[in-house]
Amino acid sequence: MKQPSGNLLEARIPRQATARLPTTPGPGPGPGDARTALRVLVVENEPRAAEFLVLGLRRHGYEADSVDTGAKALQTHRDADLLLLDLDLPDLDGLEVCRGIRADCETPVIAVTARDTELDRVLGLQAGADDYMVKPYGFRELMARIEAVMRRVRPQPQTSQVISSGPLLIDARTREVRLHDRPVEVTRKEFDLLYLLASQPENVISRKQLMTQVWDDSWSRPGRTIDTHVSSLRGKLGSSSWIITVRGVGFRFGHA
Repeated sequence: MKQPSGNLLEARIPRQATARLPTTPGPGPGPGDARTALRVLVVENEPRAAEFLVLGLRRHGYEADSVDTGAKALQTHRDADLLLLDLDLPDLDGLEVCRGIRADCETPVIAVTARDTELDRVLGLQAGADDYMVKPYGFRELMARIEAVMRRVRPQPQTSQVISSGPLLIDARTREVRLHDRPVEVTRKEFDLLYLLASQPENVISRKQLMTQVWDDSWSRPGRTIDTHVSSLRGKLGSSSWIITVRGVGFRFGHA
């Protein structure tokens, strides 16, 4: 069976789709280790639309699965960090499903539906949806809305402004790096990259996450930009052990 177009950023989610789901889902890179992957549950009656969303989300580093009824959504929603909920389901009205989820927990819900009147939007938001998207919609917009919803419901933890590891000190207040009490001259992006890795010393940070948080670019393919900055930092710090490459995934903070 022909797979959906690889150009997910320009494709649009159709109002209706009829193709069957493949028996083996398409692969998708994780955004680091499993602890940091956002788990998205797609609740969608149309197999082709569900397939498109799941494959697209996985390619962007999310964990994604789908169910095709409201009853299944109510049974499994607690396993997800966010739901993409079609309001037109074969067994239950999507508004009732949304109310049921909201009565049970605070898992964020984005309603995705062909219902496009102002009243439909009002009812969806009143039922507990955190956002509302009308089909057809662009995948780029969907990704932006997911990120916006998750920023609201999952604020970033406060990170110490001064991070020290052995002889290395990273001060976010002055944006200064010191090694053995001597200043290390770094560029703005080099500092942001090093500080992000050092602020999560136990985690592997994916290339995709680095592009998003350091370069504010969640759409481009991570290329040589990251490798160039990592190589420069290693040279300035005098050792490759400060930034460890995790092949096929990303990087993590190390020590001298």
